[in-house]
Amino acid sequence: MRSYELQDVPQPNLIESIFPYTLPPLITFEGPIHETIDGAEVEFDPRDVTTRDIHITDTTFRDGQQARPPYKKEQMVALFEMMSRLGGPNGVIRQSEFFLYTKNDRDTIDACRALNVKFPEITGWIRANKADFRLVKEMGLKETGMLTSASDYHIFHKQNQTRQQAMDQYIGVVEAALEAGIRPRCHLEDVTRADLPGFVFPFVQKLERLTENQPDNMKVKIRLCDTMGFGLSYPNAAEPRSIPKLIWRLRNECGIAPDRLEWHGHNDFHKVHINGATAWIYGLNALNTTLFGFGERCGNPPLEGAVMEYIALKGGLNGIDLRVVTEMVDYFENVIGTHLAPNYPFVGKDFNTTRAGIHAGGLRKFEQIYNIFDTTALLNRPPRVSITDKSGTDGVALWVNEFLGLKGDERLSVMKVAKIQRWVMDQYEIEGRMSSITDQELEEQVKVTLPEYYEKRRAK
Repeated sequence: MRSYELQDVPQPNLIESIFPYTLPPLITFEGPIHETIDGAEVEFDPRDVTTRDIHITDTTFRDGQQARPPYKKEQMVALFEMMSRLGGPNGVIRQSEFFLYTKNDRDTIDACRALNVKFPEITGWIRANKADFRLVKEMGLKETGMLTSASDYHIFHKQNQTRQQAMDQYIGVVEAALEAGIRPRCHLEDVTRADLPGFVFPFVQKLERLTENQPDNMKVKIRLCDTMGFGLSYPNAAEPRSIPKLIWRLRNECGIAPDRLEWHGHNDFHKVHINGATAWIYGLNALNTTLFGFGERCGNPPLEGAVMEYIALKGGLNGIDLRVVTEMVDYFENVIGTHLAPNYPFVGKDFNTTRAGIHAGGLRKFEQIYNIFDTTALLNRPPRVSITDKSGTDGVALWVNEFLGLKGDERLSVMKVAKIQRWVMDQYEIEGRMSSITDQELEEQVKVTLPEYYEKRRAK
């Protein structure tokens, strides 16, 4: 047993190398990770994520439309343009995937192309049949995803095929793509519930042989689809659910480079974000996401969460403009009419709002105590307090000072807002109120009890 002694220090240690506040908290690794595969110990070094070209791909306009009413053309174009600004000029958000089946889909692609942005690149999605492939050629896309279901649940019970029939069909469409000069991206649907050595790895190796003489920009890509959210990030989890082992085998046994591997997850077991981050760390480059996590059933990895994870892993913005996330929220709520959960990380209206008096006191004294990073600078979202009977005088003081725009020594003390706090408590103790105090009500109290400050604010 090791003995520890208290280290009394003259200055606080805020561990700013990990918690810089000017960025989301950074993710650092101290050494390699060891796993056991087929009885042998295998080493992974997660530190290489800082040098690999990890990036984000988007399926907001494909999988994201399977969980909500269809977007209008102008809405997709607006969101696509914002996505380009969010990911920045270096292509952190590298590609965006679209349906091709309706006239609205195809018109939208043309309108997005007319924006003349470099990133994200527009790609398509089709079923693995040659009739669908015609749509890709007509749209002139350089890359398309194609559904190549991997588990026997799908092959036998959905497609009514044998494994050989499924593989032959998939290979036929891949060959047609290559002949037309279109890069194929095979979506291994339900891969975390598939017979990996019996179907998935032989199929991938056949794809590799098929494209071994192709230039790098035409070699087949592999999207790993955790269709039901069964994937696991835990060390030594058994296959086929183990994300680390799946990626290791594809890279080391099947010869697929990290820039040709992509993770596509679902949130059925609340693991969608950590599984996506795990896939990045254990050796693939592309993480497929949707804006705000909208997707089939419980959704996909949220794009804005992946952007935060990227910054935390890379240690910098690399051209990302996080303020666009807040712009997207405003567009969703005020134009599209979709209201996001108020406590949803980074985007909900209350994600950095506190109601607890002790938390409000911490915010008032030193913002970093109860704010996850500088949300004002990065997201254009200052920390807020919602006033209830639990907010205390500290909460009221914080709200009033933010409302009046007072900084530093100008900020009012708790004594200055005592009358407003007494009015708040009367609402609950005398009137029996059950809801939060609204901003409009608090503004009226400032006007009545602090008229000189209120008039100064109006005059600004």
